[in-house]
Amino acid sequence: MPGIRDKKEVESVTDDSGTAVTPRHRSVTFRAILAAILLMPVNAYWIIMMENVRYSAHPTTVSLFFNCIFILVCMTGINGLVTRVRPRWAFCQGELLLVYSMLCIGSCMAGHDFIQQLVPNLVWPFAQATPINYYEAFNFYLPKWAMVTTLTRNDGYFIGHSTLYTPEHLKAWLPVVGVWTGFVMVLLWTMQCINVIIRQQWTDNERLGYPLVKIPMEITDAQPFGRGRSGMALTKNRLFWLGFGIAAFIDLMNSLNYYHPAIPAIGFGGGASSYDLGQYFTTKPWNAVGWTPISFYPFVIGLGMLMPLDFLFSCWFFYISWKLQSIFVSAYSNDADPRMPYANYQAFGAYMLFFSSSIWLSRHYFKQVFLRALGRPSTVDDSHEPMRYRWALLGALGGLLGLVIIAVVMGMSWWLAIAFFLIYLALALAITRMRAELGTPVHDLHFTGPDWALSDLLGPRAIGAQSLGVFSCFYWFNRAYRCHPMPFQLEGLKMAEQTSERKTVQREMLGWFIAMLIAGAVGMVCAFWASLEASYVHGMKWADTTAWDRYASWMNFPKPPNYSVGIAMVAGFLFAAFLQAMRVRFVWWPFHPLAFAVSGSWEMNLLWTPLLIAWVVKTVILRYGGVKTYSASLPFFYGLILGQFIPGSLLNIWGIIADSPTYQFWQ
Repeated sequence: MPGIRDKKEVESVTDDSGTAVTPRHRSVTFRAILAAILLMPVNAYWIIMMENVRYSAHPTTVSLFFNCIFILVCMTGINGLVTRVRPRWAFCQGELLLVYSMLCIGSCMAGHDFIQQLVPNLVWPFAQATPINYYEAFNFYLPKWAMVTTLTRNDGYFIGHSTLYTPEHLKAWLPVVGVWTGFVMVLLWTMQCINVIIRQQWTDNERLGYPLVKIPMEITDAQPFGRGRSGMALTKNRLFWLGFGIAAFIDLMNSLNYYHPAIPAIGFGGGASSYDLGQYFTTKPWNAVGWTPISFYPFVIGLGMLMPLDFLFSCWFFYISWKLQSIFVSAYSNDADPRMPYANYQAFGAYMLFFSSSIWLSRHYFKQVFLRALGRPSTVDDSHEPMRYRWALLGALGGLLGLVIIAVVMGMSWWLAIAFFLIYLALALAITRMRAELGTPVHDLHFTGPDWALSDLLGPRAIGAQSLGVFSCFYWFNRAYRCHPMPFQLEGLKMAEQTSERKTVQREMLGWFIAMLIAGAVGMVCAFWASLEASYVHGMKWADTTAWDRYASWMNFPKPPNYSVGIAMVAGFLFAAFLQAMRVRFVWWPFHPLAFAVSGSWEMNLLWTPLLIAWVVKTVILRYGGVKTYSASLPFFYGLILGQFIPGSLLNIWGIIADSPTYQFWQ
């Protein structure tokens, strides 16, 4: 089992001189934190070059970041070589996983739905204001102290061939880097305190599976290495190499096809374009099915094998049901509003049901937590947590208060600020639970955050110009939630517990808690630097201007409250509640309520086919081979994942260095 050696391996090993060396058990060490900090700027720059400059690969749009897995594999391999000559210098499993966890947090900061949205939004409404786009009409309401107002559309940031390192540019950007890094730290602190409160219930009491933790744990298994042992434990398994070889061969053929189209590609997706079924539906109402791609991603099949069977089935089933909803809406001429049937808001309602049910099912636990925080007799023990529940509760409430104060200072009404962050944290908690329980490969929920929900439900006039301005300033971390940091924080605490001895678990988890906060601060600065460095050299390649176009529309063409949005939310909540009730009542019930929410996302267009394949394969294995055969087959599917992640990362790095377009296994 992953992590067992770090807990129980106490025998000594010897180095080349014959000196006895005791295996390390501490994961939070100065050298591990330093290694993560040194890797963060490189990692951030790699992400920005992939996702922003080259607009390809997009590792932060799926739940398992392949850039972090690649770095972890490289570190594990190097660690094996070091162990052969100097065992004392080798990292233990916990240290490697700490570096991985910190890099994941740093990747969230540099991600597609985080810093890549923030940086252009800070300058766009002022530098790009014209009489046509109406930006000048609302710039008065924006908090100028939190934005960059001195750049023009001809600045080096937009056109490139310049440098960040001039007094003028640094003076323009350094203040806002400080402002938004401080804001993000308050946000991360709040979510991390909440994770401390819920950790014991989800991890120890309910024993959630944390499927996405299994892969880094497997990669680092057999650390520290004894004499004569090196590499990952997975590399000893022939099934792993079979899966790795199949996935790598597919990518090799598709890479050759990318440069030489005469060579056939294998499958759909990445360099081999997806096959759109929607092209066959050209008449109304069938054309409402829209873009329906068939794609083939071996790594998604591998991830799917770690998910519960009913969730796998429900993902592709409900994806098709969303398409049928659109057809019915068109057939009955209810498509005057192009957003009908409001799939995103139905999904929002399902997320809220999942959040509510998670809190309700844990109500007795939370009661005991509050009693413990008040110093009264309680059945829960917080002596092994990163901090006592009293301080975690105060920290979460203080963080929420800090977020509300920042929003109010920026111009948002206090009651809207409270509603805004309560909705945000409810979504964050639902996403975190989803990851811990099911290991879902995506959780994007595009254009459905608190800014969208409140403005649609209440109408722009009820919210007011300044509050709408702050909504637009907060668009960057609510556009979608694909690289949300809260699940990674909880998964970090899970890995801390897995790699710690019982007597030191509290100290180790506190160390991880602090290290992940350090990762957030350093990662945010590195993400700012990488984004600005790339833009001043290459020019700003891509920006989502939805926030400011939407603000202009709110100000100039305000719409009344949209009650259909509320109906869609309630419908999604009630339908998910029905699915949940049936799932609890009947063991055979195949429809998972959370898949109803996830399958309505944009990203599921790319994933439904490989998840369907994973469901078929897992069903066959379990039916004819049983759990034992399924467990024995997992190395093959780990091979499918790493067989795309490792060659794909190497090819991507080569493309960046050579400034050449390359095949990308994920779009």
